[in-house]
Amino acid sequence: MAKKNVTKLPHSEEVYRKWYKDMYLMRKFEEKSGQLYIQQKIGGFCHLYIGQEAVLSGMEEALRPTDRVITAYRDHAHPLVLGTDPKVVMAELFGKVTGSSKGKGGSMHMFDKEKNLFGGHGIVGGQIGLGAGIAFADKYRNEDHVTICFMGDGASRQGILHETFNMSMIWKLPVIFVIENNQYAMGTSVERTTNVHDLSRMGDSYDMPSETVNGMSPEEVCASIQRAAKRGRNGDGPTLLNIETYRYKGHSMSDPQKYRTKDEVASFKDRDPVTYVRDVLLAQNWMSEKELKEVEAEVKKVVEEAVKFAEESPKPEAHELYEDVYTQKDYPFVKD
Repeated sequence: MAKKNVTKLPHSEEVYRKWYKDMYLMRKFEEKSGQLYIQQKIGGFCHLYIGQEAVLSGMEEALRPTDRVITAYRDHAHPLVLGTDPKVVMAELFGKVTGSSKGKGGSMHMFDKEKNLFGGHGIVGGQIGLGAGIAFADKYRNEDHVTICFMGDGASRQGILHETFNMSMIWKLPVIFVIENNQYAMGTSVERTTNVHDLSRMGDSYDMPSETVNGMSPEEVCASIQRAAKRGRNGDGPTLLNIETYRYKGHSMSDPQKYRTKDEVASFKDRDPVTYVRDVLLAQNWMSEKELKEVEAEVKKVVEEAVKFAEESPKPEAHELYEDVYTQKDYPFVKD
């Protein structure tokens, strides 16, 4: 992609530098995860975030570290952008005891209590109600937090969304519902699942403030989430954001992607958010090609160290099956 002359940027040089490093880490971590999955070093399912990096970069800049994040099962990048050690994330993918959930969650269930990441969730749409519940708890305790609840365009078809939207508006909960609209629910396009193609209109029945956002632009994502967070903190309730993005890989590693054309994928790659931020840094003379390559080399080293850590970490022992679960010992009033 050719360099662009970028003017009137809404953020500082520091923000764009951070964005590039974070985006490049997400991209390289996911590329490596895909390779390791093919090598059968990662088990279960594996859903990659490649192409959607601008969404999380914009989010991280817009929210406070104390705000809450909950998402679906395309969730490897979320802990990375929130500051979880990549080694811990990779170890969780490997099912090792040094992982964020001691290897018990795997690819689809990334959690980090210290970073206020309330998980990836494997049940489609299951996190929607949970996100509202987290926001309810914060409002009940008069704590100044906002919850951002991510879902895919396919999950927006679940009945729980409508129940949750209704309650969230009645109680004016400080929650931001984000549809990461990557155009496909597995292999089914948005156009084949709904008569209303602008998914932001799903908030209309509840008078929920909503908008459609260019998810390939970290600036636009950041601005929309900032507006939504301000409403939530001011007691004005939830917001629905239809963030239109695109995944460059299949729904999961087992997806042959026969439902879309190479030309379609190529058209979105022309808007690659990682390349865009790189071009901004060059065009503004904020970083040289040499400096960018140094950052890229540093990130690649971080990913390789994460793989080495995961490979060398021990597997869970048999007794782990009976730990971190509810038992009669914990709840003596529950009978076998």
